[in-house]
This record gives sequence, C-alpha cells and structure tokens, in this order.
Amino acid sequence: MSIIVGIVIAIIVIILLAASIRIVQEYERGVIFRLGRFVGVRGPGFILLIPFIERMVRIDLRVVTMDVPSQECITVDTVTVKVDAVVYFRVMKPEDAVLNVEQYIRATSLLSQTTLRNVVGQSDLEDLLAHRDKINERLQSLIDEGTEPWGIKVSMLKVKLRRLRSWLKRPRLSAANLRPFSSAICRR
Repeated sequence: MSIIVGIVIAIIVIILLAASIRIVQEYERGVIFRLGRFVGVRGPGFILLIPFIERMVRIDLRVVTMDVPSQECITVDTVTVKVDAVVYFRVMKPEDAVLNVEQYIRATSLLSQTTLRNVVGQSDLEDLLAHRDKINERLQSLIDEGTEPWGIKVSMLKVKLRRLRSWLKRPRLSAANLRPFSSAICRR
C-alpha cells in the first residue's frame, strides 16, 4: 500500500513541476499574473511559476514586419490611388503590450491602415510621387505616437504606390493637367 501512495505522490509532484516550469527564450519575455493580477515581467531563461496560481503570457521582442493591406484612397486633388505599406515595429515594454491593448499586432495593423488612409487623403498626387520620404516620416511618427501607450516602437515604415488610373500613367503629367480629370472623377 505504501508503494502505491509513493507512486501517486511522485506522479503529483511531477505534474506540479511540469505545470510550474517555463523556459523563456532570449528574444521573449514572460508577463506574469498571480490570481489575475499583474506581478511583473520575467525572463529570459528558466522561470518557476506557482502552479494554478500564476499564469504567464509570452511576448516576442523581435522586430515584426507587417504588411498594411492595399488601401484605395482619394488624394486632396481628387485622384484615386491604391497604396500599401510595410511597417516594422517591436515591443519595447511587454507589460504595456499585454495590459493596455488586447491584441497589439492587430491593433497596430488597424491603426496603420487608418493612418495611411488619412495621410494619403491629406496629400496631393505630386507629394505622393515626389516627396515619399516625408510622407513615410509623417506616417511613422503618427503611428509611433498612437502605439506608444501600448509599449510599441515603430522603427520604420515604407509606403508603396500600387496603382494609378491609366490616364495618370502618361509621362509629364503635371498638377495643372490633372485638374480637368479630377473634376470629371468627382462628377461620376
């Protein structure tokens, strides 16, 4: 009978140890909650949790490369363009990425999409074609400002102009030549 009790106790100890040991990689951090309350950030390395009382959420600290889906936007001079972007960001404060926003990658994606539409909508076609670096910097600062409470730092952003209307692809089309076309687009 004592052998069976010893085996049962050994099995329970093994289960508790398996539930309490975590290994966090060098590029990750573990945000620890004790009975639902934030305790701190641990890692990298070997982490020992109190079984059934503490829970850990892993956060990856590496740079995330995210495509912003194509957005069809109307510029200030009423030209319809299709643009997309690539955003490079990383989590700087893991506790903020867990506590202040539900899904930080999705939230950053949606913020990037709306900011891209807003900035392109406030620009004219000439700015989009000639001053893309300024637009990239403006977008990066706006998105970085919006994600800062979430503990996220946007390191780089690149906008790509995907498609113009076919009549805009002709060479030497100046802003003065666009005005008759843009008024025709508005009437349709």
